[in-house]
Amino acid sequence: MTDRFAGQSALITGAASGIGLATARRLAQEGAARLILCDIDAAALNEASAELRGEALVIDRLAGDVADPLFWTHAQSTLTGVTLGVANAGIADSAPIDSMDFSAWRRVMAINLDGVFLTLQALFRAMGGPGAIVVTASVAGIKAEANTAAYAASKAGALHLMRVAAKEGAARGIRINAIAPGGVRTAIWEQAPFFNDLAQRRGGTEAAFAAMGEATPLGRFATADETAAQIAFLLSADAAMMTGSVLVSDGGYRL
Repeated sequence: MTDRFAGQSALITGAASGIGLATARRLAQEGAARLILCDIDAAALNEASAELRGEALVIDRLAGDVADPLFWTHAQSTLTGVTLGVANAGIADSAPIDSMDFSAWRRVMAINLDGVFLTLQALFRAMGGPGAIVVTASVAGIKAEANTAAYAASKAGALHLMRVAAKEGAARGIRINAIAPGGVRTAIWEQAPFFNDLAQRRGGTEAAFAAMGEATPLGRFATADETAAQIAFLLSADAAMMTGSVLVSDGGYRL
């Protein structure tokens, strides 16, 4: 690994598992001096912190709901000195529009869109100079599929919010980009009833992932580590001329 992030501090939301934890691990491996890990699951956050803690790495934990403005008010002082941010926290739900409960719609929009807005706002207020931010979106925000109304709309909104933020941040040297993965093997799939139904029909989680991977030209889901490597690229000086961009990493699913 390189030292691309030597001496830098990074905030990562949704950091206790999946893409967020893999990204935290990647940034630590590439020299980050301080990680601010944010997640609503305090117990999982403690486990993630214990895994990542090293002699040269400072870990700060923020347990709370990214969709709650008061959480960010209390957290703002912890963000002092941050130069990198990953707005990654998200949830999934699936249902036809005519049967989706409005409270489920609102919860997905709150976490996946309001949460990104509040994360960007907190990072803008904390960053005194140049920095880099990545928003974890989804190819679902680009390619429409039935039964994904809340998730897809929230991710499409996050993509455009990222573009607005990129225009506002450019004058201050803050770059903001997004990654739009397709299928990534993370626990978020277990929140989706259709995935659990598929797992039951196919004989387990592994068989369900294999079946869903067949929908992409490359024939498989990505790993969280692969996605984390792409996020690290967008955060790094290797992407110095990228802002307002969307890195689509979906195995060709949108084709």
